[in-house]
Amino acid sequence: MELASIGGGVFAFLVFLIYVSFVGLSVYGLILFIKLARRGIKALDIYLNEKGC
Repeated sequence: MELASIGGGVFAFLVFLIYVSFVGLSVYGLILFIKLARRGIKALDIYLNEKGC
């Protein structure tokens, strides 16, 4: 087994880990955005009910 093939495998594994972490962070960010949007809609509903619109 050549040293270059081992290095290529390690590099591919690191790229895979980075890819998986970005996917995980993207899903987490999407969940946080959805929570923020729901809270904003709820606040807007309360504001509109108080103003009588």
